[in-house]
Amino acid sequence: MEDSDSIPKHSRQTWLLRLIGAILLGVGLIAAFLVPLEMFCFYLFSEGGVFHYEGFGFGSFMFGNISAQILGYFFIAAIALPIGYGTIQQKRWARHLTLGLFRCWYILGLPLIAAFFFVLVSSKEISWVYAGLIGLITFACYWFLPGLAIRIYNHPLTKQFFKLDEAESTWIEEIPIPLVGLAYVFAFFILVLYTQIFFNGLFPLFGSWLTGLNGIVLIDLAMISLAIVLWGMIRLKPWAWWCGWIFFSLMFISYTLTLLLSRWDAMLVVLDFPAYELQFLEQIPLQGSFFAVLAGIPFLLTIGSILRTRSFFHR
Repeated sequence: MEDSDSIPKHSRQTWLLRLIGAILLGVGLIAAFLVPLEMFCFYLFSEGGVFHYEGFGFGSFMFGNISAQILGYFFIAAIALPIGYGTIQQKRWARHLTLGLFRCWYILGLPLIAAFFFVLVSSKEISWVYAGLIGLITFACYWFLPGLAIRIYNHPLTKQFFKLDEAESTWIEEIPIPLVGLAYVFAFFILVLYTQIFFNGLFPLFGSWLTGLNGIVLIDLAMISLAIVLWGMIRLKPWAWWCGWIFFSLMFISYTLTLLLSRWDAMLVVLDFPAYELQFLEQIPLQGSFFAVLAGIPFLLTIGSILRTRSFFHR
């Protein structure tokens, strides 16, 4: 079969996919560029910096917030750069990773959009009409656009663009696409757990909060366990399937139960932020139930996604 670039009637599909690859590559480069800039914020808030305040440092809200953003930029760059490059170069594995990313978005996109939408509707300066319009757009970003993208990437011309008719393949393509999506999800949860270390080692344990060294030890154990399960799942080990849904079931119970039993003011006491930060954090109208829903949704979606992959592990 001829190369896709040599067939004129396929040029529109080729340019579209190369444009997607260029956009992803650009997003990855921007995220990588923002990492050192975000690190510079530590100097701005440290003693002698223009935004310094008493109490800023490891364990403060702003320190954890900056650290979380740095990790987020790293995560985006680590995903977007290889996929963008691979798409431009018409690598088969790039399509495989992209389809897995769309499945990951169906799990993580809803709580991320819910958090973004909550910030909007909680603002007094935003009307309900405007908030409703934003809600429709964000819903489209969660459901319609990924579905359209999946159709594009499953189109015969797209498969030809990535030369799927050729015999050569990589180890990435041997991993089923649903498990590629779960690999993204597992990596995201590992980063979330790591971020909790910056917030006084906060970890929920079936109705109570652990902090400090005790919380950090459990966070480390959870991250190591999740990394082992991730390794086992991409290797299609049956034990990893069992450990995967059991792990997330326990995490779902522990997080949602602890958050439902927690008041916002009580959580702030446990976090032990500096007085300056508490002044504005105490004014935010939040409840533990909101965080319980926000945390519970991705856990439940992840559990459901793991259960649906049973056929890959029990053949």
